[in-house]
Amino acid sequence: MPSTPWTRPDTSTRPIAVIGGGVMGRRIAMMWIASNFTVILCEKELQSGNAVKYVQEHEAEQAGLQGTEPAELKATTSLQEAAGNAWMVVEAVPEKLELKIDLLAELDKITPPDCIIASNSSSLRSSQMIVKTEKNYRICNGHYYMPPDQTYFELMSCGHTDPDVFPFLMEKATQAGFKPVHAQGDSTGLIFNRIWASLKREILLVLAEGVSDAQTIDDMFKSWFKATKGPCLMMDTVGLDTVYNIEVVYSQQRQMDTTAMKWLKENYVDKGNLGAKAGKGLLG
Repeated sequence: MPSTPWTRPDTSTRPIAVIGGGVMGRRIAMMWIASNFTVILCEKELQSGNAVKYVQEHEAEQAGLQGTEPAELKATTSLQEAAGNAWMVVEAVPEKLELKIDLLAELDKITPPDCIIASNSSSLRSSQMIVKTEKNYRICNGHYYMPPDQTYFELMSCGHTDPDVFPFLMEKATQAGFKPVHAQGDSTGLIFNRIWASLKREILLVLAEGVSDAQTIDDMFKSWFKATKGPCLMMDTVGLDTVYNIEVVYSQQRQMDTTAMKWLKENYVDKGNLGAKAGKGLLG
C-alpha cells in the first residue's frame, strides 16, 4: 500500500468520541473511560440519560479491575463538539448502511486528518461505508462485542487503511482492557460474528418451527458449552431489532435463508418485543 499522511495522534490530550449511546455505545465508552481515556458520548437526545447513568454506575468497578483511575465522561448532542478534536471516533449507530455512509462522510469532514474513524458494525464492512469519504486511510472496522463481559475487539481494513493504524489501535485497546484481533481479509461479519450468525439463525428456526422454547435452548447450550449465558438471553440483551437488522445484512450480502429473519420480525420486532430494553423478548 502506498504511504499515507496518517500519523499517530496524541491520545493524552484529545478525547475519544463515541457516536451513539445504545447498548453497545455506552459499554464501549465505559471501558475506555475506566482506563483513563477521556470520552465524549454523542447522542441525538440525552434527556433519558440512560447511557451516562450506565457509565457512571460501572466505571469505578471496571477501573478497579484494571488498576486505573476513571477519566472524564462528557455528553453532547453536537457531532462537531464530540468529534472535532478526537483522536478516535467510534461509530456505534444502528446497523443501517445508508445511516453509516452519511455519518462517516460527515465525520470525514469535521475530524482532524489523523483521527481514526472506526465503525463498530458487527456485519457491515467499512469498505461499504466509504462511498462519500475522502481520507479513507484512517477508516476501518473496530468491532466490539459486549464489554465488560466479552472484551474481544476485531479490526478490519476498509481496503485503504494505513497498515500502521492497526498496531497502534491494538496497543491502545489492550491498555483499555480489550483483546484485539485483526481480521486479515474483507469479510461480512468479521471473524466470530460469521460463526455466531449461523448459530443464531438456526436457533431462531428451531423457535419458529415450534421444536423447542428459548429457555430449554439456553439451558442445553449452557450445559454443553459450559457457558454462563445462553444464546437467547444474549440476543435479548443485544436487542432483537439489532439481531433482525444484522440478519437483513446477511440475507442481502450472502444470500442467506430469510425464514428466521421474517419470523423474528413478525413475532417480535413489529410488536415492539425487542428483548431486555423492552421488557419482553425470546425469554418472555
